[in-house]
Amino acid sequence: MTEPTRIPAPDGVAPAAQYSHVVMGTGRFVAISGQLALDEDGELVGEGDPAAQAAQVFENIRRCLAAAEASFAHVVKLTYFVTDTAHLPAIRTARAAHIPDDRLPASSAVQVAALVRPEFLLEVEAFAVVGA
Repeated sequence: MTEPTRIPAPDGVAPAAQYSHVVMGTGRFVAISGQLALDEDGELVGEGDPAAQAAQVFENIRRCLAAAEASFAHVVKLTYFVTDTAHLPAIRTARAAHIPDDRLPASSAVQVAALVRPEFLLEVEAFAVVGA
């Protein structure tokens, strides 16, 4: 596996503690659609609980990556869609269970008015590069 290169703070850009500004790699590109807190039967996990929803979302991303013969080590970009930015600490905790601090991907967080159903608190999409 070719390890992606992470640049936490390019020259002239303020450093970020929770993500890398730039991540690049060479290989096969994998896009994971936004994942919601649904179990394998399509049932909501963690109604009203951002930590439980985030844990399920990251488990779904793990399974999607595995289906593409990839892992969290290959993730170069995460995008978080949240109905309240107060959910971000729960998301960071769930992320930390899968991605160590020295491998943080580039990330974006967007607060949205709503997701596809009102009981969903967050959605996360992932991009990965699997080394050539």
